[in-house]
Amino acid sequence: QVQLVESGGGLEQAGGSLRLSCAASGRTFSSWTGGWFRQGPGKEREVVAAITWSSGSTYYADSVKGRFAISRDNALNTVDLQMNSLKPEDTAVYYCAARRAGRAKYEHWGQGTQVTVSS
Repeated sequence: QVQLVESGGGLEQAGGSLRLSCAASGRTFSSWTGGWFRQGPGKEREVVAAITWSSGSTYYADSVKGRFAISRDNALNTVDLQMNSLKPEDTAVYYCAARRAGRAKYEHWGQGTQVTVSS
């Protein structure tokens, strides 16, 4: 099975930056899409960004456009999320997930990493 492990979360001041990394191991495919989700306190889980492994095509939630950047490293088998100009509203548990092309449901999930942004 595919295993996803997030790292890079922590505490940061508003306006600062953090870089999250999702390391994939086990059964992986180039046709998969990698995504970053987050769930703030009392909120539903929402998609933050996604990237297609094969083409590098990206998607961003409106709330993070221009501030966050998702990337994949095929050699290292990671999906990274560079978060700049952080806002307190970005505080959440961030999850890495993956799904194969043609699937609506993300099939594999990491355990999450906490990101806390203070004013």
